[in-house]
Amino acid sequence: MTSSHVSGKVRSRRPTPAYTLLAPSGWSDYALLDSGGGAKLERFGRYSFVRPEPQAVWSRALPSKAWDAADGIFSGEEAEDGGGGRWQFKHQLEERWMMRYKDIRFWAHATSFRHLGVFPEQASQWDWMSELIAHAGRPIRVLNLFGYTGIATLAAARAGAQVTHVDASKQIVAWARENQALSGLEDRPVRWIIDDALKFVQREVRRQARYDGLIIDPPKFGRGPKGEVWKLYDSLPALLSASRSLLSERPLFTVLTAYAIRTSALSLHYALDEMFAGYNGALTTGEMVNIEQSAGRMLSTAIFSRWEAS
Repeated sequence: MTSSHVSGKVRSRRPTPAYTLLAPSGWSDYALLDSGGGAKLERFGRYSFVRPEPQAVWSRALPSKAWDAADGIFSGEEAEDGGGGRWQFKHQLEERWMMRYKDIRFWAHATSFRHLGVFPEQASQWDWMSELIAHAGRPIRVLNLFGYTGIATLAAARAGAQVTHVDASKQIVAWARENQALSGLEDRPVRWIIDDALKFVQREVRRQARYDGLIIDPPKFGRGPKGEVWKLYDSLPALLSASRSLLSERPLFTVLTAYAIRTSALSLHYALDEMFAGYNGALTTGEMVNIEQSAGRMLSTAIFSRWEAS
């Protein structure tokens, strides 16, 4: 990606973004065992699962018996506004089971949305921001939007940050707080908020709140606690515009991720490039991947762009 040619006569006035593939390396409780044929075989703690993966257009490396031995198989695709498929389990699984990433412990659970309470590829981002927070040499305030089950929140809090965690689901926030207790981090300064992300940010702007770090991991589609509709392509520009007003005088980092396959990582790159105009820092853009144990192939799961202060 070094050419500056956009068309026959037009040259880009901006530097060509470097493209990075991020793969986590600190997992013991998770593994991508194999992929192919439109599916992926993964281990979450003591259990293995087969889930749909449209991007796995290649052949499977492991024999059929390895796939057939999975504890659970999710059939069908998730719908935008709810579960569009269903789980089939080989035997009775625990309703939830403990997993850990380094010093963070959390509960895993096979949800009706095919997810299990953790996105393992995000571990690369947890390590990156934890390092920045731990070596900042000053108090750091972090806002985690669409915080889900709170693993990013707990990683930031453990590194020393004061964190505000926002999610629209009361049940998911309760799950995140249970993860906080499981990790022994109840004494860390975490503010748990059940709210629509955009409305919360707009109120924080009016309150003149400021944050040194932003974690923004929006879904393709979602609903707020009062039925507010979130659509990634329609809603993200307004959220980023409002979030810029929350940046402190010395912002430390922002990470923006998306799981919408149709979106290019360049979309996120230029959105953050615009958001951080006038700040001294650097952008990194690319894809988050998990690496198979079977054949060593990289399976791309999400795109990201992140900014860190110089």
